[in-house]
Amino acid sequence: MKYFYVEPEVAGGLGENSLVDRSVHPPVVSALHYRFDGWPEDAILESFPIFIVSAVAKEDLAEMRASGVRFDQAEITTSDQFEELYAGRQLPKFVWLRIVGKAGQDDFGIAPDGRLVVSERALEALRGLGISNASVSPFI
Repeated sequence: MKYFYVEPEVAGGLGENSLVDRSVHPPVVSALHYRFDGWPEDAILESFPIFIVSAVAKEDLAEMRASGVRFDQAEITTSDQFEELYAGRQLPKFVWLRIVGKAGQDDFGIAPDGRLVVSERALEALRGLGISNASVSPFI
């Protein structure tokens, strides 16, 4: 099976209610608050060291039994910048995509350099959901 690096769009960042241990690298996040500054309408987004996916993506990935992932709750809010740019716009529901797999073995894993690695089948699922702003390249 082929594997690919996927570098999702950064549409915001860790909000003030995130619990982050920055004494280690990569930082360990134990509670996630993602604050949107913009939204490119992609199904998967990131803010180092975490990833979020739309609830629709979660359902599709769960249905295909994607390996190497767990899903968790995330507090989702929008910034003043978001409100100025997208006045009145409602975001879809997002959840925390926790990567627990091995890069090049599971459908989802993290490479030694911290980048997301996904299998070909996971990439096709994500493309079907919309990842037009993500960078995709072969995992070697």
